[in-house]
Amino acid sequence: MKTWKIAVIAGDGIGPEVIDEGIKVLNTAAEADGTFAFDYTYFPWGCEYYTKTGKMMDEDGIEKLKEFDAIYLGAVGFPGVPDHISLWDLLLRIRKSFDQYVNIRPVKLLDGAHLPLVDVDRKDVDMLFIRENSEGEYSGAGDWLFKGQPHEVVMQNGVFSRKGTERIIRYAFETAKKEGRSLTSISKANALNYSMVFWDQVFEEVSAEYPEVETASYLVDAAAMLMIKDPKRFEVVVTSNLFGDILTDLGAALAGGIGLAAGANINPERDFPSMFEPVHGSAPDIAGQGLANPLATIWSASQMLDFFGYENRGKNVLQAIEQLMVEGEVLTPDMKGSASTSEVGSRVAEIVGTLIANEKK
Repeated sequence: MKTWKIAVIAGDGIGPEVIDEGIKVLNTAAEADGTFAFDYTYFPWGCEYYTKTGKMMDEDGIEKLKEFDAIYLGAVGFPGVPDHISLWDLLLRIRKSFDQYVNIRPVKLLDGAHLPLVDVDRKDVDMLFIRENSEGEYSGAGDWLFKGQPHEVVMQNGVFSRKGTERIIRYAFETAKKEGRSLTSISKANALNYSMVFWDQVFEEVSAEYPEVETASYLVDAAAMLMIKDPKRFEVVVTSNLFGDILTDLGAALAGGIGLAAGANINPERDFPSMFEPVHGSAPDIAGQGLANPLATIWSASQMLDFFGYENRGKNVLQAIEQLMVEGEVLTPDMKGSASTSEVGSRVAEIVGTLIANEKK
């Protein structure tokens, strides 16, 4: 039996609560399947750790994490710790150190989820965003000159290397080819006359190698409008770090809310561990009350199962989430229910176990 080593960083706020439910579902899937298992090691890193030690994670944290097959992250962020510290000193540090250059964000309206758009069929909201995750606008390059003086100047540089741009676009083409779907590139070349002109050029170069993949290209502002007016035109989408960050939050609103927004940070070569997380943040206002929606964390567990090669089990988890929402009996308050975080996780796990057992009959 294969045992996967998982580093768990539950983090801050509701992070520990939702992570517990994701692990509950992962364990149920593994036990019901019978061919694999998980071994978890917990790390107490995050903002609470920062308030005690002045660090978001141990100095040798990256070395410790190298030993694992994957990282399961709950949430980081808490009042009193600036967001740029919690983001750069933990989340982005892990992404960059492990070359997790592919960020995968599904924007799919599952059965039972709230459809906020009118004159749109549920099946029309089914996008897979592939976001460049290692450079671009979040490279951290820039300077702050004459700080605090009347003539101070700040410069935030977007860094687009040929290697970084080409590999994310090629990954997107390979995904679209495998799934038999179209690929849309989103940029802003009319205003960003270096970085986005370069992005569009590389997209065109790589597209010549994939004549079987239908392509489209939109400016980011037009794309934001069309995601609402005509979402069905977007299937697989590739875009830069910043644009992907913004548009996938819009996508979350289209696909049932932030409580259903999952994300995976992938190192495709598997030289380093990949990281799986919900994207809703730490929600400190409801932490510890059992009100948090764990479905995004559970969806990210489904992505982990897919990554490990257990696509059927990942599919079972998504089926369980859909069944739970269609039943409408065990939902958290944000989904107009009265169930607790733990009750939702337990019901999803129960459905997963039943689905796998029925498959094995």
